[in-house]
Parts: sequence; structure tokens; C-alpha cells
Amino acid sequence: MPLEIPYASISNRVAELNRRYRYSDAFEVLRHSLTDPNFGPVALVSSFGAESVVLLHMVSEIDKNTPIIFIDTRMLFPQTLAYQNELATTFGLSDVRQIRTDLEELFRRDTENLMHRSNSDACCALRKTEPLQNALSEFDTWISGRKRYQGGSRSVLDYFESENDQRIKVNPLANWSPEDVASYIDQHNLPRHPLVAKGFKSIGCFPCTTPVGINEDDRAGRWRGEEKSECGIHFDASGGYRRSKTESTNVIVNDDGFCAEDWNYAFHEFEHIDALSAEQKEAVAIDLPNDTDGAILLSKLHEIDLIRIGFPSIADGRGFSLARQLRTLGYHGRLRAKGHVISDQYEMARRSGFDEVEIDANLAKRQPEAHWLSRKDWQNGDYQRRLLQSL
Repeated sequence: MPLEIPYASISNRVAELNRRYRYSDAFEVLRHSLTDPNFGPVALVSSFGAESVVLLHMVSEIDKNTPIIFIDTRMLFPQTLAYQNELATTFGLSDVRQIRTDLEELFRRDTENLMHRSNSDACCALRKTEPLQNALSEFDTWISGRKRYQGGSRSVLDYFESENDQRIKVNPLANWSPEDVASYIDQHNLPRHPLVAKGFKSIGCFPCTTPVGINEDDRAGRWRGEEKSECGIHFDASGGYRRSKTESTNVIVNDDGFCAEDWNYAFHEFEHIDALSAEQKEAVAIDLPNDTDGAILLSKLHEIDLIRIGFPSIADGRGFSLARQLRTLGYHGRLRAKGHVISDQYEMARRSGFDEVEIDANLAKRQPEAHWLSRKDWQNGDYQRRLLQSL
């Protein structure tokens, strides 16, 4: 239920709110957001994680009837589920909404509950982003617990944000430090998440969350080993992950060597193609797990400009097989292999139909450009091509 005000005015209003509340404290920003009718229906989205108790306590002090949206991915730690019940009871929160992906949809797209291993972005979209967007459809404003000190894209947070000029997002704790959080919890004698004492500073799903070392940032334990720091609920409302050239630290490898990312549009799951707007369909890119049957895309191939196939760290040849299948089916667009692909596999990738490979910065350091360029004459090793040329 987007705000019923002119399209451009939402951004203007957010800019004015940030000017007006620039020197206000977190409680005042939160109180204003919950009590000013101009914000429309408001909800707090809470993970009931390591630091969630602060905002939940503040909300209970202002309005215990505030809707609280809690995303249960069915992969949360048991301690998180118990903590959610404890805080709701302790603070008297009367409208905690536990949302989940529909089981039928979950079984259809992640039959064996292993999607997080091959495509964590797609897993987060299925279990978090999509159910959240559905839950937020009845709200004009939502509140998050993000903070600048958490780093990454959060380091430039304002109190108020425009979410695609459709909805206002409020970050009351944007300016808080770790000491502010700890002080508030101690001052009000608030219960801590039981996993905090075990070294977890940011807590998500159990397959993708690990404890954090002394010298690591708070979110280092999320999706460890992947170039990923957000689950997707704080990206664009379409569910796509929009990445700019300056934000990407991945390296694109082709026959010319290392290149910067030149794709500045959202990547989607193939199931979402029909829901894309006319503007989004001008440049369609999708992510596919390596175990996808390419035949299910047959009627959509002409609509897709770029297909990116994930290569997990423990992989077989299914990614290469999928690329060959897509080319056989008539796909003429751009094909990219992403993930754990090494230089020795570049020739195989190109012969399978891939145009390029996307690797993270760490792999690029371990295997410099020269390693990949030594494989650029991949056609010389293509015995099938040589056979055809000799006929």
C-alpha cells in the first residue's frame, strides 16, 4: 500500500525529514514515525537477533500494538525462535506477525533445502525478500534496526530513506555506536540473545551464520566466504539485487582478461520474469542454480539478456552442462559463470557456451590475470571445432 502522494514527493519528503530530525535522538525519530498519521500504517521489521532488543523495547515504550514483522525462514536457530517468544511476552508486544514462505512454493523451488549452498541470493529471496514484500504491502512505512557502524552499504545510512519512491524506511539507530547499544541494554537490563555469549554478533539462518572473531566486523559471520553481506530485504523493492560498478568488487574474466562489471541492472530469479515491469524487461538478467533444467526456460529465452549460472565451492560439471543445454535450446544472449571457477576451467567454460566468468577479488588475487589469459586460446583446444573445420 504505497503512500498516496505524488511519485517524486516521497523522496522530497524523506529529504525534509532528514533535515528536520538531523540532530534528534533515536527515540524521538521512532516516536515521530509511530505517532504521526502522515506516515500511514507503520510496521517494525525485526530479526529478533543480537541487537534487536533495543528497538523492540523502545517500540513497547511508545505503542505495544505496533505491528512487528518477524521473518521465519524455517532455517533459524532454535535460540532465535525462543528469544522471539521471550521478548514478545516480556515487552507485551501484542501484534507480532511471524511470516513464512508458502510451503508449497518452498518445496517447488528448494525441494531438498539445499539452495543456500548453490545460490544464497536466490535462497534469501525465496525465504526472506519475497515474504517480506508481501507482508509490507499493507504498510506505508517500515522501521529497521540498521546502523552505520555495521559497515558496507550501511555506512551512509540516514534516519529516513525512500524505498523506490513507494514506501518510507526508518532507521532510528543509524547513528548509534556499539557502545550505545551495549549501554542501552545494560541500562534497561534487557535480555540478550543466547548466542551472543558464544561469539555471534549478527544472527541469521544457521547454515549461513558463524561466530565472529575479535578483530572482525559484526557481520563477518554472515555468509562467510561469499561476497555477500545483505540478505536482500534492504535492496530494491523488485526483489532484484542492483549493483553499480563502484559497488562491485567482483572481477569479470573474458578473452581480454580482467574487466570491471558492466551490468548495472538487477538480477532476478527466472520465476519473476512475468512480474517484471516494461522498463525492467528492457534489460533482463537472471540467476540460475547449476542444477536447473534449462528446458523450463525454453519459452522465456528470447526475453533474457544475461543468464548467470552459480558455481558453488563444491561443484560438479552441472554448470557446464546447463550452459551447453541453454545454447542447444537456442539461447543467444550473454552467459556468465559465477562463483568457484578457476583458471584451469576457463577453456571448459568457453567451450560449454559461457561468454565470461565472474570471480571474487580473493580468487583474482590467488589466480592473477596472466593465469586466465594463458587460457584465452581456448578454441585451439576445441577438438569438435577443429574436426568440423577439417571436413
